Amino acid sequence: MVLPDTDAGTAVRPLVPFAKAQVITHASGRPWLVGAWRHDEVMTASAGRARLAVIGRCPVTVDQLGRLATRISRLSDVDQAVAGLLGSCHLVASVDGQVRFQGSVSGLRRVFHTRVHGVRVASDRSDVLAAMTGAGVDEETLALRVACGLQLPYPANARSAWSGVGTLAPENALLWDVDRAREDTWWRPPAPDRSARDGAMAVRDALTAVLKRSPLPEHRLKRLDLPNRLSADLSGGLDSTSLCFLAARGTPELLTFRWSEAEAGNDDTVYAGLAAELLDRAEHIVVPQHELPELFADPETAGAAEEPLSLTRATARIRWGARRLAEHGSRRHLAGHGGDELFSPMPSYLHQLLRRHPLTALGHVRAQSALKRWPLLRTLAGLARPGTLASWWHTQADQLTLPRPPLRRPPLGWGLGPLRAAPWVTSQGAELAREALRRTAEQAHPLADDLASHTMLLMIRSNTAGYRLLARLYADAGVELDMPYLDDSVLDAVLRVPAHEHAGPWRYKPLLADAMRGIVPAGLRARTTKGDFGEDLRRGLRRNLPAVLGMFDHSELAALGLIDPGELRRRLSLPQQDNTAVQALENLIGCETWLRAAACHSTTGAASTSTSPHGNTAPTEV
Repeated sequence: MVLPDTDAGTAVRPLVPFAKAQVITHASGRPWLVGAWRHDEVMTASAGRARLAVIGRCPVTVDQLGRLATRISRLSDVDQAVAGLLGSCHLVASVDGQVRFQGSVSGLRRVFHTRVHGVRVASDRSDVLAAMTGAGVDEETLALRVACGLQLPYPANARSAWSGVGTLAPENALLWDVDRAREDTWWRPPAPDRSARDGAMAVRDALTAVLKRSPLPEHRLKRLDLPNRLSADLSGGLDSTSLCFLAARGTPELLTFRWSEAEAGNDDTVYAGLAAELLDRAEHIVVPQHELPELFADPETAGAAEEPLSLTRATARIRWGARRLAEHGSRRHLAGHGGDELFSPMPSYLHQLLRRHPLTALGHVRAQSALKRWPLLRTLAGLARPGTLASWWHTQADQLTLPRPPLRRPPLGWGLGPLRAAPWVTSQGAELAREALRRTAEQAHPLADDLASHTMLLMIRSNTAGYRLLARLYADAGVELDMPYLDDSVLDAVLRVPAHEHAGPWRYKPLLADAMRGIVPAGLRARTTKGDFGEDLRRGLRRNLPAVLGMFDHSELAALGLIDPGELRRRLSLPQQDNTAVQALENLIGCETWLRAAACHSTTGAASTSTSPHGNTAPTEV
């Protein structure tokens, strides 16, 4: 929690719902940061009346942060003083009665805010604010999540499902001038002015720097008797393999982890095995299928208490894996989330390429159409008429309950694909979702000047909404989930390369592959396939579908009039021609379990339970 440097801010301090709250004060002595965090999670420095705090991973030491604090005499000095602090962190400043709070560009570190007794307060967690205010469920936002699910992009999926709790745009900072609060923009996308070659070197340097960061020196971790082992996913894909080879340069005794797969045609096993042989000083854990919880196991266990979690099919498996890592002494676990979003540009890059280099663009269109079976004339028509961001959102609202269009149509507009309500959503639920989509159309703005950068940022911010909640599952086991590709310094390096320089069907993730030249062996960098887990999904759903359907016999979502359980049961008993129904189902599970937890939250009140950063619930102060 971040509180303003006022007497009113001090007065709401007792409402912060943590049993054993840690407190860092403003220079005035009033409470500034209040909450619960690990010893190595928060770094602070002060100089005169200025205070700086970094929460998360950032490219500075305590001494360097202290030197930055000496450059600040007023809040307006913060921009220049911390201009190079791109990381994966929150930044908080307090200067002579003024306060600034910001998250990360990727959206992985988010800022939520609300008013408590007329005082604007902010937090990295929405449910903490809800506990302070006694907030109920925002039914319109919940209906939007239920109707659109995993398809729903930013900023609509960034809305808090708690009534009265707002979400700050990642490029903005929240500023307090005594008792007045406002938002101000602190980041804008960089110009895409680097060549692919220079960009690859910048990506390499950024990733190398990210993996070297440690919030606390090793001697301090030992003094605090904290485990300090580094682990990493090694699925066999280029994203995780690159992180493993980068990490092994500084930590040869790396612990790698992977699940075996049920799909016989999945060649992850081959590439992961080759990588493991070359990482010969590392310890490798490969968990056989019979030891793993099935997908969709334990469906009634809430994935997240803070906000509805859309990615629920593997939550039981993730929790199991996190405990296994903790048993092996892991404190920090590297994962390749964000690699697909950064290094596989959306087809929208073709718009700008067609206007600047039409012959090159036509070559891309023909190749993409041949590989992905896009209808050529419809693709060219889409490139000629990209529309506007507002019109895209209005179209989704208008077409929400229409049949899904053919899959072989490329997403060339301002979104990530068409939004369609799941078939079990009621007319009431669909209408609430439509209203939310139309409101988004009036409020949304492009995330960058060019469509390619906009859709890259859109992909990242849409997915970090779920990734940040997945990290809680690891935190429950005492393991930090570190996602280096979502570090703002890496994002900045990729955005500086024009998308058409590393897009197209001829090579797989060429920007990352070139960045890893000399680090990852050529045979692994040249992989062009991606693992398929279809059999894992089919097997898990087949075995757990009765339990999944049973949880909707007394559905809280149905009680609100948002879904029809009978239609849900009927639809899932039919053969499925693709995975759209399954994706909608795992999102529905996340919404149902969250709503049940929220109902319990509302019944017990903020005086009995609240959310802790290291788990889903913790006793609160009474």
